Amino acid sequence: MTSSAVHERRVGPTLSAGILGADLLHMTNDLDRLEEAGIRLLHVDVMDGVFCPQMTVGPAFVAALATRFAVDAHLMIDEPLEKVDAYVEAGAHIVTFHVEATRHPHRVLQRLAGRGVTRGIALNPGTPIGAVEPLLDELELVLLLAVNPGWPGQTFIPATAARLAAVRELIADRELLVGVDGGVTRENARAVASMGADVVVAGSALFAGGDLTANARLLLTATGDARNIVSPDLDGPRGQGGEA
Repeated sequence: MTSSAVHERRVGPTLSAGILGADLLHMTNDLDRLEEAGIRLLHVDVMDGVFCPQMTVGPAFVAALATRFAVDAHLMIDEPLEKVDAYVEAGAHIVTFHVEATRHPHRVLQRLAGRGVTRGIALNPGTPIGAVEPLLDELELVLLLAVNPGWPGQTFIPATAARLAAVRELIADRELLVGVDGGVTRENARAVASMGADVVVAGSALFAGGDLTANARLLLTATGDARNIVSPDLDGPRGQGGEA
């Protein structure tokens, strides 16, 4: 999925399911229910125990999901330059890494260029928005974390709204997506969506408490996800420069 595959924003943002909140022992069942509800984009938090205090999953997990859903591999890992290839080859449709995690973010973006993926940069809550400015012509997605990375169930940081507005001003007329990740609940999803994000990531709000299908439909309605702006060709080639 390249920048040419970024569709116009319709009614509201795309809801991205933070899949590590699922029941990993019954993953097929949870995936069925997400698909039934109408979710098409999965957000995979990849943590290495260095950049983040936890360790989670890797390319094999992404590969298991990518034949059925669009997948955003959110790499919360240290020095991703030599590691991004594995996620492209695993079938990720979006590869997002942290500007704080590498000394040479341009090199990572250039390595991803022409690989058939949407290139994303993530910013932690304490990172100045200006850090992404030199990179804007090399990427397709800016992901703002609304919590500090590493743990689910944290409270949404209110300053995220002003940071999102600042990113919008910074990108000007560039055709870039802006996403928000962290702290989204069933109670605040509508308010978060109204801040103007193109992608809203929800994990605990989907999987913690209640019926998963009902939670998914509630969040789709709350965010106004009329139909996903991220609409990749899931059968397209991955990691070979093909369109997705």
